Amino acid sequence: MKLQVHSIHFDADRKLVDFIQKKVDKLETFYDRLVDGEVFLRLNNEGIENKTVEIKLNIPGSQLFAIEKARSFEAAADQATIALRNQLKKFKTKLRNGRV
Repeated sequence: MKLQVHSIHFDADRKLVDFIQKKVDKLETFYDRLVDGEVFLRLNNEGIENKTVEIKLNIPGSQLFAIEKARSFEAAADQATIALRNQLKKFKTKLRNGRV
């Protein structure tokens, strides 16, 4: 899946981008019609959990979004992909029941 990664006010290293790409690619096992996605990485100045990851996925007829904060970008990406996995499962259930 095509994934655009935007790091706001800093440069993300290749290792972090590859980690996020791998995490998001695993979501295709739950729903194989993912079109594309965008990831925004932000550094906040307040608090211990100062790393924010926002993931937006485009699927036919809808858009899924998750935002998570954590101590590291990897932990926030893990939490965001878990949230998106739950959203995908709920979306597939609605598809099967004919509500979408």
